Amino acid sequence: MIDLHTHILPGVDDGSQDIDTSLGMIYKAYQSGVRDIVTTPHFYPGLYDNYVNEDLKNKWNALNDRVKRERISVRLYKGMEILGTDRLCDDLVSHRVWTINHTKYFLVEFDFDEDPSYCSKILDESYDIGYIPVVAHPERYYFVQKDPAIVYEWFMKGYGIQVNKGSILGYFGEREMKTADSLIRHHIVSCTASDAHGMNTRTPSMTHLKSYLSETYSNGYMNLLMVENPSRILDGRRLVGYDPIPYNYESERQRTE
Repeated sequence: MIDLHTHILPGVDDGSQDIDTSLGMIYKAYQSGVRDIVTTPHFYPGLYDNYVNEDLKNKWNALNDRVKRERISVRLYKGMEILGTDRLCDDLVSHRVWTINHTKYFLVEFDFDEDPSYCSKILDESYDIGYIPVVAHPERYYFVQKDPAIVYEWFMKGYGIQVNKGSILGYFGEREMKTADSLIRHHIVSCTASDAHGMNTRTPSMTHLKSYLSETYSNGYMNLLMVENPSRILDGRRLVGYDPIPYNYESERQRTE
């Protein structure tokens, strides 16, 4: 399996705070069947100013070297969880932020209470200059919980949609779980990820997620979300999936009541 969204790089955000924790997280991911991990520290101007610089590169190289010395059979890749702002395109073009494995794909998040039209504007602008956004955990955004059809619009434009393990399994609450289920059932999710932050809570273990997706949807859908599309993103290839299902609000309302 491949995990595209982790806060496993130590001492740079609200995830792992030291290299020993990072190694423990990576080993826990390995035990659950993960073999490829993208490190995606927050890039949140004014809070986590993780610009690409020598210090950040050195921290990544130090973690990667330790993984190799400890002989953990996991490959690490560079990436970031980038806050969507008006400066996003400039940061992408100037390479002040890391895309996923230096491909055209990049992981982007928004404030949970952001205006949906603003989110669409930022996504469209980045796409227009040649990048492909992978929207992190849209099921947690308040406006998506109210109107998930906006994710259908993003998906139809060719944007990647990444849903969190914790949302699917109900760890973040009922609204997040119902919204994640709705997006998956409408075939508008490209991939899942752990969004791991620690060893004991929000962990990188994918065991339960793999079983849940296989049992609740299908083994093929699980493979699409956890292996096939994540692999394509790492390689910069086109995403694939099932035919998306447009939203019928009456049937959706009846289902969630």
